Amino acid sequence: MPIFDKPATAASRYSFLDDYSEGAHPALLKALLASNTSQEAGYGNDAYCEVARQRIRRHLGRDDVGVFFVPSGTSANAISIAACLRPHEAVIAASSGHIVTRETGAVEASGHKIINVVPHNGKLTPATIQRAMEDNWHFPHMAKPRLVYISNATEIGTIYTHDELAAVRRCCDDNGLLLFLDGARIGTALTSRVNDMTLRDVLELTDIFWIGGTKNGAFLGEAVIVKDPRLASEFEFYVKQHGSLLAKSRVMGTQFAELFHENLYFELALKANLAAEALSDGISAAGFSVSATTETNQVFAILPLGLIKTLQEHFIFYVWEKRGDDAAVVRLLTTWATDTEQLEKFVGLVREWVG
Repeated sequence: MPIFDKPATAASRYSFLDDYSEGAHPALLKALLASNTSQEAGYGNDAYCEVARQRIRRHLGRDDVGVFFVPSGTSANAISIAACLRPHEAVIAASSGHIVTRETGAVEASGHKIINVVPHNGKLTPATIQRAMEDNWHFPHMAKPRLVYISNATEIGTIYTHDELAAVRRCCDDNGLLLFLDGARIGTALTSRVNDMTLRDVLELTDIFWIGGTKNGAFLGEAVIVKDPRLASEFEFYVKQHGSLLAKSRVMGTQFAELFHENLYFELALKANLAAEALSDGISAAGFSVSATTETNQVFAILPLGLIKTLQEHFIFYVWEKRGDDAAVVRLLTTWATDTEQLEKFVGLVREWVG
């Protein structure tokens, strides 16, 4: 269970707490200002949302997919799962998954059981999915598994390779399961040094997924991508029922139109990854290890409690979990806007503590 540090002087310290503490990228601010005085239709029927859809579809290589803008990751997950499932159907997810640990039971609140499985390096595998199927067979006395939920990047910052995702896809097909991918950090996943997939691959290998804007340069907003034409034709009803069909959806459309105008979305994600790599390398060079390989913009460093206390005088971050009596794992998040001087200061303090 993460320990949230809440000091009185938090405003004076630099934050590595999350990847949404900054506002929006200047290009998005400029686009919002430029669009501000035009009168537009509401609820996603404005010109900016339409341009954003066109540009996202261009990156996906298909013009026949539904693109729906919602304000948050929890809404993207809860709405997508509710739209895909009947009342008696369940979700298979890693026990570390965001819908399990960080969404206050939003999926369960819509009446769908989550079947937890132990992740391997943050990920689901065909074997763990198959085991979940075998353990949940007593129908109609048990909820029926129908959808597999994964995230890329995972909750520990690792990513799925093309082969891994293709294997999960085959397992889903063999068992009549839908595959849903949480893309809150899909930008950092697809710009990782160890990545071998494109956005088009993700579209091909999943049934439904979403592209996160909140954690990659936007003020707010996520774009849910729906391949099935029948589901896409009714998806807005679910968005509305969940209170997420914003009258001023233009705010999200304008930002996504700018993010996908050329390659800005992936450029920002790459900056976040490079900052995390520098942070992780600096910590490792000082003699400390990480609990999960740094593949994206999340660094999970194992540090002595004394060093953590020193660092907390200058920085805000999560103490993720204790490791014995004298150490703990800390989670450090970087973004497109991470200050290089603050990053170097953090690494410098780690080195000074070692002596």
